[in-house]
Amino acid sequence: MFKRVLLIVLDGVGVGALPDAAVYGDENAATLQHVAARVGGVKLPQLERLGLGRVVSLAGVTAVPQPLASWGKMAEQSAGKDSVTGHWELTGVISEHPFSIYPAGFPSEIVDLFTNIAGLRPLGNIAASGTDILRDLGEEHLRTKRPIIYTSTDSVFQIAAHEEIIPPAELYELCRATFEMLQPYNICRVIARPFRGEGSDAFYRTSGRHDFPCLPPADTLLDLLYKKGIPTCGIGKIGDLFAGRGLIQRIPTTDNRMGMAQILTALERTSAGLIMANLVDFDMLYGHRLDAEGFATALIEVDCWLEHLLPRLETDDLLVITADHGCDPTTPGTDHTREYVPLLVYSPTMNITTNLGVRDSFADLGATLAENFGLQCRAGKSFLSSLRC
Repeated sequence: MFKRVLLIVLDGVGVGALPDAAVYGDENAATLQHVAARVGGVKLPQLERLGLGRVVSLAGVTAVPQPLASWGKMAEQSAGKDSVTGHWELTGVISEHPFSIYPAGFPSEIVDLFTNIAGLRPLGNIAASGTDILRDLGEEHLRTKRPIIYTSTDSVFQIAAHEEIIPPAELYELCRATFEMLQPYNICRVIARPFRGEGSDAFYRTSGRHDFPCLPPADTLLDLLYKKGIPTCGIGKIGDLFAGRGLIQRIPTTDNRMGMAQILTALERTSAGLIMANLVDFDMLYGHRLDAEGFATALIEVDCWLEHLLPRLETDDLLVITADHGCDPTTPGTDHTREYVPLLVYSPTMNITTNLGVRDSFADLGATLAENFGLQCRAGKSFLSSLRC
């Protein structure tokens, strides 16, 4: 039905706690609703036109009677609430077994192995936010040159280093070696976290973040398209989340603005296939840092950009806007939250839009896009027949 699909993942923009959220300590999470309420309502006219107000009741956003897009929300079936598992499930692969987590820090066995690789015993080894760990340990890192390691309630091994102590290229090599070392421990991602600045109040993370994730355990939608010679383009951290697999083109970005600009460029250069983009600021800059006001501002910026995007879509294009998990900045803790994600599906040729309901799995989206391109994902139930053109 659609020659070209643009899939935009708003990183961390959840729309309410899943039934099993209490298992993760997230029973009160509702990222989008809480952000809107905290700022006294948020005006998102383009998302309103598309039908966001039909997905969830949101302060400042009206539930329009005839949205431009079909709408719904999706539940996550994969174990966990990580960006990797969320994106894998969006593309048709459900992770049945959770990755290992170490909320109390890594055991001495792992720390010793890392010390052998790095040549210095690390600082940190706690669960912490990236900004807090720099404030607390950045100056000691400058004095001792010992790398900082930390984790969260997600399955991540993060390595922070000042760019003048360990240049990014060296940090990436250290991360690669660490990733190989951690294979027996079932940790999902090693993340390089370079930073700069002088003094505890002046340290800041640079744009040089790089993820080293596990490979998907089965073919994702990206793999299926790639093997059939159908163009695939990943924008933002898509390349990292899929370890580069299934992508003909990878375009890294530093923030939402760069991501939005690259999406428009990709539309000019790519006439068919799948463009999959992640807009990371909601999660990286605002959700984890408990900044609801910044989160709301980022939503408004994306909404304003949609006014430029929508007229550029061709009659045989399909636009999908969704998320990979929640990251509620108003609830205790700084980690991801286990939530439903929004689903807005739009094409200029849609003459009837409909309620797509509450989908049992993110994988329903992967199944839908696979069917559109004449393929079949291993999981999910397609709703392609509900998209009427």
